[in-house]
Amino acid sequence: MRIPTLFTADRRHAIGTLAAAGLGAASGPAAAQGRQPGGAAHVVLLGDSSFDNKAYVGGQPDVVTHLRGRLPPPWQATLAAVDGAVSGDVPRQLARVPAEATHLVVSVGGNDGLRQEGVFQQAARSVGEGAARLADVRERFRQDYRAMLDAVLARGLPTALCTVYDPRFPDPLRQRLALAGLALFNDVIIRAAFSRGLPLLDLRLICSEDADFANPIEPSGQGGGKIAGAILHLLSEHDFGRQHPEVFTGSPRR
Repeated sequence: MRIPTLFTADRRHAIGTLAAAGLGAASGPAAAQGRQPGGAAHVVLLGDSSFDNKAYVGGQPDVVTHLRGRLPPPWQATLAAVDGAVSGDVPRQLARVPAEATHLVVSVGGNDGLRQEGVFQQAARSVGEGAARLADVRERFRQDYRAMLDAVLARGLPTALCTVYDPRFPDPLRQRLALAGLALFNDVIIRAAFSRGLPLLDLRLICSEDADFANPIEPSGQGGGKIAGAILHLLSEHDFGRQHPEVFTGSPRR
């Protein structure tokens, strides 16, 4: 598995790379069904507020606006993600996927984790008892995420997944517990990507600065720009036809 690093490219080079990539020749079912006339693509974002962050950016561009501004014409991007969504909500979002969609990108899991935050406040008689409770939480998420991914992949479109980024809680203890808990959730996501041969955007490394967040759990305009850049990088570099896992940790630089 090749793990790409950040690369330097201006906008013209990035668009040229996208055109050269052709995606119509390396996009599996989407290409076979003729949904990419002239090599054009239509990317759909599914999941939660890591994509649907317009309410938090204070007039700055949200993720999908950043992405639309960077995609070369006639490529398109559609936002089907919904703020507050959990894994079980994503299959319903598929109803909003346009018939001409060619690629799906899924970012979900953070709200699943938030719903389980109370587990860390529960008393336990031993470390083993506490670990067993966390294992139960992980297993429930694994089942929910697997069911979600099965529904998404049933569309037969090239698909990419995202890890859950690290939050920015001001309380040090809450932050430490959140990182520990999300490690379990991200393990599930990473294993799902690797086992299904899907590319992965590691948002923990993409949104790595405090300024990337509008609040402890939502990406800012800057963070949204980084996420959009990473999606662009993935589309320009990943060969979906090979069905091999690949981790993306950065975005093109202008």
